[in-house]
Amino acid sequence: MLPPVAAPSLSHLDPRTALVVFSGGQDSTVCLAWALSRYARVETIGFDYGQRHQVELDCRPTVRAALSAQFPHWAARLGDDHLLDLRLLGQISDTALTEARAIEMQANGLPNTFVPGRNLLFLTFAAAVAYRRGASVLVGGMCETDFSGYPDCRDNTLKALQVAVSLGLDSPMTVETPLMWLTKAQTWALSAQLGGEALNALIAEHTHTCYLGDRSQRHAWGYGCGSCPACVLRRDGFAAFSQTVTETAAKL
Repeated sequence: MLPPVAAPSLSHLDPRTALVVFSGGQDSTVCLAWALSRYARVETIGFDYGQRHQVELDCRPTVRAALSAQFPHWAARLGDDHLLDLRLLGQISDTALTEARAIEMQANGLPNTFVPGRNLLFLTFAAAVAYRRGASVLVGGMCETDFSGYPDCRDNTLKALQVAVSLGLDSPMTVETPLMWLTKAQTWALSAQLGGEALNALIAEHTHTCYLGDRSQRHAWGYGCGSCPACVLRRDGFAAFSQTVTETAAKL
């Protein structure tokens, strides 16, 4: 396993303030660690949209507190958290993420976990908050490699949105997606590079990614039902990452 990277001196940090879209899940936690390793100040923003797995909102303050306690060189740069009420999105959505219904594929080729407009709204609201807070970087965990085909996770979508919000605010706003081309195994590897085994252990214990909001079962990769698409991706990614670590160790 790669050792955690050394804490950069303040002179090597990007002086801008970054606002991380932080759900309390694995991907957004890795993005938060990534931002803390690069920017002089980092704030977080989350959204209550009536999600079925609302337990993730309860994980957010726990993850932030654990990161601050275990990584003091990040704690000094971790700023305020913002939680916005977007439950109207849940009211107009007809999806398996906002209603208690079976997860399945739809006729349009997308899973019914797709919440139309979710990431577009998230980043637009995040941009408005960032503008008010003096932040000019938005960080999100959207990914086009291990994903369910969500069109608002695609790189082209987010590049277009970056242009739109920058023009609409008349102020440059950079959208960073550090996980865009990573598999889940590579995401585990990135977190190990950023914070070593301690960060991966924190992610497994304190974050939540399961679509069903199940925290009754603890697996090696974290809590979850073990069978929803989010759990399967996380489980398989952790298995592939662990195998790579084992094979690397055997060669030493």
